Amino acid sequence: LPPPFVSLAADPAVISPQDPTLLIGSSLVATCTVSPDFHLKAEDLYWTLNGRRLPAASYAALGPTTLSVALTRLNGSKQQSGDNLVCHSRDGGILAGSCLYVGLPPEKPVNITCWSKNMKDLTCKWAPGTEGETFLHTNYTLKYKLRWYGRDNTCQEYHTAGLYSCHIPKDLALFTPYEIWVEASNRLGVAVSDVVMLDILDVVTTDPPSDVHVSRVGDLEDQLSVRWSSPPALKDFLFQAKYQIQYRVEDSSEWKVVDDVGNQTSCRLAGLRPGTVYFVQVRCNPFGIYGSKKTGIWSDWSNPTAASTPRSERAAGGCDPKGGEQNTTLRRELKQFFGWVKKHAYGCSNLGIKLYDQWRVWLQKSHKTRNQV
Repeated sequence: LPPPFVSLAADPAVISPQDPTLLIGSSLVATCTVSPDFHLKAEDLYWTLNGRRLPAASYAALGPTTLSVALTRLNGSKQQSGDNLVCHSRDGGILAGSCLYVGLPPEKPVNITCWSKNMKDLTCKWAPGTEGETFLHTNYTLKYKLRWYGRDNTCQEYHTAGLYSCHIPKDLALFTPYEIWVEASNRLGVAVSDVVMLDILDVVTTDPPSDVHVSRVGDLEDQLSVRWSSPPALKDFLFQAKYQIQYRVEDSSEWKVVDDVGNQTSCRLAGLRPGTVYFVQVRCNPFGIYGSKKTGIWSDWSNPTAASTPRSERAAGGCDPKGGEQNTTLRRELKQFFGWVKKHAYGCSNLGIKLYDQWRVWLQKSHKTRNQV
């Protein structure tokens, strides 16, 4: 307890209404009444909203120690914690404050989608309605229950897959449909989504395929082989799987998707550029679990795996393809020429352009003979 000689002063002033909640577009008249102990009059006061002084034309003295302010066509609060309406003394001192909560009631949440990772949990996400922004703190609660029996349960782990999401980590039943819905509430009201019905077996996804290997196909300069393992977490369950591959060139951000992989765990990419590094990813869609008729949900993509195609012989010189072909032909002909020289020329004295011409004639003759045969 404070010592008896310390007097506890009353609040300097009181604002009414205190911390009101209003719809966007509303008007408000607020009053500030100063305690008699402070010897201040209405003309000694002024108002601010979020730190900005409100015009004196909106004030009215309602008594010797009471000053009002009229606010019209209010916009949504600039912050969810409310806008600060403050009554000041002439020297700038703060006498009293009130929070204005100006916004909209929540809309009905929409687009509820859910998925189960390896049938062990359930994550759901939703959208906050067509407008979304209420300008007020809006609380979202995901609720669920078994369709034909059982009590309402409330999800506890929010924001696990984005702002509007919740994760149920365990204790889920298989072979029984769930009812799932989202409730939105703020200072102006409550809105409830439509109920979604789902069976865990219909919304299973899995980890990305593991052990993705990308390798060359011998010396084939336009192909790569991709191999991977099926999702290990589902190996004990009856399910079908389909896979997708996407790949891109090292210096590009554009992925090409291979859709027709089916349920194989290997695939050959063809029509690639020689001597080029490619990044490859694989994903899995487990469907038909225990006979479910639903299409299944794609996993995330695996981490990118890189490999390069063999470098083309023709591109080795860095020239254009035609120039490369000419260089290769010239090298081959020179090799043949020097082989002919060893047989037909004696010594190096006459190794000149005439000898080369003689060789060309011999070469043409031998080509004709070969073609006739």
